[in-house]
Amino acid sequence: MLIGIAAALAFTWLALLITLLIARPRGGPLREALRVLPDVLRLLRRLAADRTLPRGVRVRLGLLLAYLAFPIDLIPDFIPELGYADDAIIVTAVLRGVVRRAGLDAVRAHWPGTDDGFTAVVRLAGLHRKPQ
Repeated sequence: MLIGIAAALAFTWLALLITLLIARPRGGPLREALRVLPDVLRLLRRLAADRTLPRGVRVRLGLLLAYLAFPIDLIPDFIPELGYADDAIIVTAVLRGVVRRAGLDAVRAHWPGTDDGFTAVVRLAGLHRKPQ
């Protein structure tokens, strides 16, 4: 039974790795994401500290910051191009949830970077679209 569980986990991890390899951003979007990364981290910290946001949003942001600080990831960061893909996917999902619950204006109010950087984050995370 333990061998079956280990095999299932290994297969799931391999499927995730292959999916991220196929869907990874190439060229411009990857460089753009890396350019705004420091501002995104400051944004997450500011949003997590904002007492006006719903508690559930702040808890998710705190858990996200803890996950990002934790040295063990689903895909190790030393793997070129894929190492940070799991982090980017999780950050995107949490930011979308924040926008759904608190609104894009709350995210904009806490954005520490330039207007161009905010536009890039909105585009990369798909925040400009209406939630379904």
